Amino acid sequence: MIPSEDAAVRKRDIEERLRQEQETLSFIRESLEKSDQLTKNMVSILSSFESRLMQLENSIIPVHKQTENLQRLQDNVDKTLSCLDHVISYYHVAKDTEKIIKEGPAGRLEEYLSCMAKIQKAVEYFQDNNPDSPELNRVKFLFEKGKESLESEFRNLLTRNSKPVPSVVILDLIAGDDDIETTDEMTLEHLPENILQDLICISGWLVEYGRNLDFMNVYYQIRSNQLDRSIRGLKEHFRKNSSSSGILYSPAMQNKRKDTPSKKAIKRPGKEDIMDSEIDSYIHCISAFVKLVQSEYLLLTDIIPEHHQKRTFDSLIQEALDSLMVEGENIVSTARRAIMRHDYSAVLTIFPILKHLKLMKQEFDQVLQGTAASTKNKLPVLITSMETTGAKALEEFADSIKNDPDKEYNMPKDGTVHELTSNAILFLQQLLDFQETASAMLASQEIGTSSSSYNSEFNRRLLSNYICKILGNLQLNLHSKAKVYEDAALGAVFLLNNFNYILKSLEKSELIQLVAVSQKHPDKAYRSHIDEQLQTYQRSWLKVTMPLTEGNLPAFQPGTKLKDKERQAIKDRFKAFNDGLEELCKIQKSWAIPDKEQRDTIRRAQKENVTVAYRVFWQRYSNVPFTKNVEKYMKYKVEQVEEMIEKLFDTSA
Repeated sequence: MIPSEDAAVRKRDIEERLRQEQETLSFIRESLEKSDQLTKNMVSILSSFESRLMQLENSIIPVHKQTENLQRLQDNVDKTLSCLDHVISYYHVAKDTEKIIKEGPAGRLEEYLSCMAKIQKAVEYFQDNNPDSPELNRVKFLFEKGKESLESEFRNLLTRNSKPVPSVVILDLIAGDDDIETTDEMTLEHLPENILQDLICISGWLVEYGRNLDFMNVYYQIRSNQLDRSIRGLKEHFRKNSSSSGILYSPAMQNKRKDTPSKKAIKRPGKEDIMDSEIDSYIHCISAFVKLVQSEYLLLTDIIPEHHQKRTFDSLIQEALDSLMVEGENIVSTARRAIMRHDYSAVLTIFPILKHLKLMKQEFDQVLQGTAASTKNKLPVLITSMETTGAKALEEFADSIKNDPDKEYNMPKDGTVHELTSNAILFLQQLLDFQETASAMLASQEIGTSSSSYNSEFNRRLLSNYICKILGNLQLNLHSKAKVYEDAALGAVFLLNNFNYILKSLEKSELIQLVAVSQKHPDKAYRSHIDEQLQTYQRSWLKVTMPLTEGNLPAFQPGTKLKDKERQAIKDRFKAFNDGLEELCKIQKSWAIPDKEQRDTIRRAQKENVTVAYRVFWQRYSNVPFTKNVEKYMKYKVEQVEEMIEKLFDTSA
């Protein structure tokens, strides 16, 4: 019974779910029917919209195309009007700019260049579009007129504002190199800043638009003239303000260098005149040239286009450079003529210049970079010419010392230092101020080599050999000259004075160190020569001392009466002594030994030699009755003899 009830329940459940599913299915079916209806309605609406949209499009597109065409036509009209305005403006350029072009660019360069730009564009337009137009000729004329005015303005600005650099400014500029404490480099303002800017603008326009480089020739001609005038002004400054001090130096040579001379007068041997101040002027002008040219190049680089700078600069410096080189060659020629007259001191004019040129050569080479080879070679040619002339003078001077003639009228009558000796020593002392220059000058003449290939030690040895050669030639010549004296003692005094003078001069200067490079102990050698001549001189006193010391003096016993022969012998000895003493003192009183130390030494030696012998002789015969006229023979006491010898070599006594 129970299973039947369960089946009934399940049946009812199933029937209920079936009913629900049928209801759901019915709802879905109704919904689908509604959806289909809506879809149909939407399709209908869209079809209607599409139809209307197509109608609208068919109406709008023609209107749009018509509007677009109208807009294009409007743009074309505007452009045409604009082009017409632009073209018409070219026909007005000549009229609008003519007055300004005729009046010139002075005082309104910017406005003037703006007008020139308009004219240039007009020229280009007519050339391209209407070459037969009379307007083309008119604007061309204005363009050429304007270009000429700009060239003229360039010349006028440069001419009016280019002035020679004052001499005092140049000297300050040169001196700035030697002032160790100077930190700010001095610069020259050749042109006012506003003028410089105008020149730069005109230069740039002429190069870019004017297609004309003639202004560069104008530039170098005007600036070249100012450079030359600046240097000539410096020369004139030296001419007017040159003193008689004879100081010869260069600002660039004041550095503490071994080869730098002190500021002292350089005298020509054998002459009282001091070296011409023109040499000092020339040395300063060389330094001034380098500084001014450096400054000119800086100015030029602002105004002249880069690829034209070197050529323009080369042309600019030629006149001043040639003038300096000609002046240098004139100095060399003057020295050559003097050397031909055997005035070898003229070489001293070359040394300071040559030294300065060598010191300045590096700066010369730097500032002349990029110039023509002929320009660069001018200074080396002058240096070579000076070296050759100087070396020739040095060699000829050495020969002149060796071959100076032995003329009696040329010999000092008092046996003092010969002019040849003082000249030679003075000349050598002058070389000390230019050791490196002189040694390089000698080295430059070595076969197959140049002076630059030598080291300083080798050059120093060359100079030492040269000095030793001079001294050797001088020594030989002095020995030859001494033979001119008839009195051998005077010849000895002459040699003694000269050798002593040479030794003292060597010791007072660096010459002794230079000689010692090639010759060991030169001082000992000269002292040996001096001692040798002193001994020769002392032999002249044998006529005084021999009567007192020679053998066969009379022998006698005190109180014994002397024989006539013995008395006469004693008289003869006293007379020979007296006559010899008087003769030598009289003669040698006029001789000279300028060196006080040497003079005192000789007097002291002679007093010792003579008075020792005379004192013994006097004491031996002072109490011997060999004559009744004692005062006739025993004329001088020992003290008197010493006084007489003390007056030797003293013309005032």
